[in-house]
Amino acid sequence: MTASTGNARTPPHAAHKSGTLSPREQGVLWDLEEHFWTSGADNARATTATNAVMIFPYPPGILQGDHIWTKLRERTGWRSIVMAERRVTRCRDIAILTYRVSAEKPDVPIYKALCASTYLNDDDRWLRISHQQTSVA
Repeated sequence: MTASTGNARTPPHAAHKSGTLSPREQGVLWDLEEHFWTSGADNARATTATNAVMIFPYPPGILQGDHIWTKLRERTGWRSIVMAERRVTRCRDIAILTYRVSAEKPDVPIYKALCASTYLNDDDRWLRISHQQTSVA
């Protein structure tokens, strides 16, 4: 029996067909992400899908749907943030933003984290479907 020595090709899965976002689209997504941090829970909820999943350092941990907003009120409304090491990945109607954040608000130590947010382009409107934070010292 002989083994085939044909070309090893990457299968044509959708995940291998990444695209790019225009500078305007990237600006829209980064603005949404900044306002997620700085504009309070009501704004964050308006730009987030109904059954989204968010993962925060414990507590509160893993949250989904309405549980996000009952636990998140005190974790929004940062006075200022800086997002560094920003990257955008796109696959069809999905875009993933990854970045390092430094956030501050009165009477709270500066919060630093590695973050990822996933957005779905739903009828020409970007909605956050997941968000994850890993705090860093």
